[in-house]
Parts: sequence; structure tokens; C-alpha cells
Amino acid sequence: MCGRFAITLPSDAMAQLFDAKPANNLPDVPNFNVCPTNLIHVITADQFGRKLESIRWGFVPVWYKKINAGPLLINARSETLANKPAFAKACRQRRCLIPCFGFYEWSLDNQGKKIPWFVKRQD
Repeated sequence: MCGRFAITLPSDAMAQLFDAKPANNLPDVPNFNVCPTNLIHVITADQFGRKLESIRWGFVPVWYKKINAGPLLINARSETLANKPAFAKACRQRRCLIPCFGFYEWSLDNQGKKIPWFVKRQD
């Protein structure tokens, strides 16, 4: 995932779509500028079923002694995820689904200014 995304679906619609029991502390939607460290919606599952919950966006590696011991990780490449020390155990045991409407990628114009591009499904 990239550094910014948008979420527009209401929480009750997300819960219905994913057949998940919603938590009481879900973030406000819509949000067209979700940033690292923001609370985000996630779908998790355990032996009791699916849940719609909120978590703080950013991955804390297992070797951090405190949550702020270093920079939060927000990107991981799928092709190397299972082999990277930061992600290997988590990708096997602690998965979740992050629903989003679209995400932003940036390019640089001729003057070096960042231009945001919003990427979403056509349908």
C-alpha cells in the first residue's frame, strides 16, 4: 500500500459487505486523506467469525521495544514479504484486510513539484 488512501464506504455497509461484526470505536468516514498513524478500518477473522475493527496504520517491527522506537513501516512488497525479518512472522499469523476506495501515487512535474494521482477501480 502507498502513503495515502481514501475510504468512503460507511462502516455499516462495510460490516454488511464483509459479513463482519462492527466494533464501537470505528473511525469517521468518508476520509479522502488517510495517512500513516491514522485509525483505519480493518477486517479480521478468528474462530468466532469476522470483525470490523479499527487499528492505527503503521507496522511496528517485533524488535522495537516501544511503539515509537523508530519509523513505522507502511509498505511491503508482496514478492519479498515472507522473507523479510520485519514481516515474515506477521504475514503468516497476523493478517487483516484493509478496505479502501482508492489510493494516491505521486509524480514530479518539470519543476520538481509533487503531483498526486488518485488510483481507483473503474467500476
